[in-house]
Amino acid sequence: MKLITLLLLVTVLPINWEPDFNNAKKTAKEKHELILLNFSGSDWCGPCIATRRDYFENPAFTAMADQNLVLVNADFPRKKKNTGTPEQVKRNEALAEIYNKEGSFPLTLLLDAEGRVIKTWHGKPEKTPEEWTAEIKAICDSRK
Repeated sequence: MKLITLLLLVTVLPINWEPDFNNAKKTAKEKHELILLNFSGSDWCGPCIATRRDYFENPAFTAMADQNLVLVNADFPRKKKNTGTPEQVKRNEALAEIYNKEGSFPLTLLLDAEGRVIKTWHGKPEKTPEEWTAEIKAICDSRK
């Protein structure tokens, strides 16, 4: 019964990505949460699309993230119709200058509220979505 309730709750909770990293740091500090920063190419990078579908949209991840993380996605689409506002493009480029100078996609980082890197995943995680979620949750729990 608990599992059914959790699944129903998770299916109605949309994943919320903060578009502004400075706001994410402020929120993380206020809520004593960590930041998960993901660099993606949402319309051209196969592993990015698979990571979003298999990991970020996984019910176990969304439930855990809702309680422990501030999510930021720095997206670098190639199709003009998918490009964000000029302000968003600038914010994403500024994040890439700091955290993704090599231009890796996907690249996922777990950061503290000050923006210091705790853990980095290059490419699609090698663990199952549930194992990866448990790993992140354990890190979050150890920092509270």
